[in-house]
Amino acid sequence: MSIFDSLHINSSGLSLERLKLDVISTNIANVNTTRTEEGGPYLKKTVSFEESMKRTNTPGLNASTEKSFGVRPTAIDSDETAVIREYDPTHIDADENGYVTKPNVNMADEMVDMMLTMRTYEANATALAASKDMLKRALQISAD
Repeated sequence: MSIFDSLHINSSGLSLERLKLDVISTNIANVNTTRTEEGGPYLKKTVSFEESMKRTNTPGLNASTEKSFGVRPTAIDSDETAVIREYDPTHIDADENGYVTKPNVNMADEMVDMMLTMRTYEANATALAASKDMLKRALQISAD
């Protein structure tokens, strides 16, 4: 593994956390959306991701190995469970019985997810800065 691999791994983590923040922001923005283009209320979205693997050839050996190369998003899923039905016959989207189907977005959960995502983003940014500092010091040593 080279120093450049660590830069790529950290940048993939930063990109993933940014995507997660975008999705959380969308969830928060649609906390009261009872009607979407697809019909029905807004459904909470979550980001699925997995480890990104890279096949590398080992110098001196005729074997190739797979090494971790960060993370990559695989999907943005809609959570179709736990949709909330609330009695409000005056609401424009109420059914014939007076019930409104509301989004399954919980503001407290979204805020906790946002704080966790921001802390993870900060950790990736710190690790990226450390990798850049090590690379800079290595270049200074080689120049001396």
